[in-house]
Amino acid sequence: MAFAVVIGAGAGAGSIVFRWCIQTFTRFFSGHEDYAAAPGAAHPSVPWLGPYFVLIVPVLGGLLYGPLVQRFAKEARGHGVPEVMLAVAQRGGRISPKVAVVKTLASALTIGSGGSVGREGPIVQIGSALGSTLGRMTRVTEARMKLLVACGAAGGIAATFNAPLAGVFFSMELILGTFTAEAFGATVLASVTASVIGRAAFGNTAFLELPDFQVDHIAQFGLFALLGVIAAGVGVGFTRVLYLIEDACDWAWRGPEWLRPAVGGLALGVVLLVLPEMYGVGYPVLQKATQGGYAVTFLLLLLVGKVVATSLTIGIGGSGGVFAPGLFIGAMLGAAYGAGVQELLPQQAGPVGAYALVGMGAVFAGASRAPITAVVILFELTGEYSIILPLMLAIVLATATSRLLSRDTIYTLKLRRRGIDLEGPAPGARIGGQPVEAVMEPLPSPLPSSTPLTDAADLLSLSGHGALPVLDASGRYRGVVTAQAVAESLAEQPDGAPLDVGRLADVPQPVTADEPLAQALRQLVTAPGTGVPVLDGPSGKPVGWLSHQAALRALHTTGQEPRHRPSDRRAPARRVHGTV
Repeated sequence: MAFAVVIGAGAGAGSIVFRWCIQTFTRFFSGHEDYAAAPGAAHPSVPWLGPYFVLIVPVLGGLLYGPLVQRFAKEARGHGVPEVMLAVAQRGGRISPKVAVVKTLASALTIGSGGSVGREGPIVQIGSALGSTLGRMTRVTEARMKLLVACGAAGGIAATFNAPLAGVFFSMELILGTFTAEAFGATVLASVTASVIGRAAFGNTAFLELPDFQVDHIAQFGLFALLGVIAAGVGVGFTRVLYLIEDACDWAWRGPEWLRPAVGGLALGVVLLVLPEMYGVGYPVLQKATQGGYAVTFLLLLLVGKVVATSLTIGIGGSGGVFAPGLFIGAMLGAAYGAGVQELLPQQAGPVGAYALVGMGAVFAGASRAPITAVVILFELTGEYSIILPLMLAIVLATATSRLLSRDTIYTLKLRRRGIDLEGPAPGARIGGQPVEAVMEPLPSPLPSSTPLTDAADLLSLSGHGALPVLDASGRYRGVVTAQAVAESLAEQPDGAPLDVGRLADVPQPVTADEPLAQALRQLVTAPGTGVPVLDGPSGKPVGWLSHQAALRALHTTGQEPRHRPSDRRAPARRVHGTV
């Protein structure tokens, strides 16, 4: 608890420094507090250049942060959250302390010089680095280290956006990936502490000021539901374009990495010249869109422009987050959708701003699949309870649709492209990389679904597994029946109780023969009995049995060193379960 408070205070102070750096560099490079609020204006120091100065400032910024990142902390490149997720999932929460300093300067330079990225990814990485550094200094356990990293992330989000609840759920939903009472308590302490410090510095207002919204007609729920489905497609599309442009930048660039942001800054400058509203984070443009200040065609142009500008900023090696761009894209989509609905259904549509707000949360949820965070942060932005129901509806539909469209989120796809699976084993792990079929046992004799309960009880007691697979009359897999379920049914009065095991069969989470053992362990730990059936991927038929003993045996076998006779010292090592 004491560490959580200390980390929250550090994250709050870090957010103050970070935002001051952004404001300082923005004034230096553009001559304005926020150039997106005065798009197309000239730089006061070089008025003779007019709006064409935006062709130069991304190059100058790249010349500063490119060598900084390449020399001191390469992990500071990009949007930051995937690196924190990786550190928690596979590296015991260890993050280099220099990341906090380099990320602060690199992201502030990127945003200040026109990079169209957000500040949530950097502040998450900054706060997490602070938590990890404190954990290493005090030699806490690995589990505590991960929790301190999550506290830093929560404090950073809370202080930067003045959204303490969003900070808590962001860290638990995306960084830790689990909800426990201990994690909730620690992250709340860090988030509250950081919020108090942030409010003392920035005031008790959210980072956006949005008008009041309300749902006036029941038909609007159907319109919001459709918006959620569309937003999922836009969120997944944003993810695909982001990494497509990054691949294109990788393919096109053959020079030194430290020079890449400066050369790529020329292309970003052209985008800013055509669409100066893309300069920096773009909150003034987002706020104006929620107030109905743009035509539909221009809203769609801003949507496409943000996707391209953010992807290009990340692709050339810039440092910044994708959370705020996701909100921006969602606001443009929602406002355009709301304006179109008003034309078609003027009596039932309601205000455009409500659709913009719901679109913000739905696109972010579609890209990140963090529905709780999306709902909470949008609620904290408005404080308007009447918008919660349509907001929840759209966000849940966006999350579900996104899962159908894509396996990965905007955060996990970056890691998977590097060959890292957060659900798989860590590199060098002694267990988990091998497929299930390499360690599974023979399949126990299945029970026909028509087997009476008394006979099933005898067969289960003799099997030694505590659970057996069940097949129907045609040989199709029906699930698993446990000894406990049979015993409970027999203990009750027979009247109304199932007469055969087919009605007691439960289908557990499927484990296939070709999936990694590390992924299957999640199902094995929660399964009743001593194991789970292993299914053939294409046919879905049970082909083996994965037990706790088989998993432990795999660990023992993998940990053994191959033995050689003295005369065979030069012979190549034998393969043991896929390792040498």
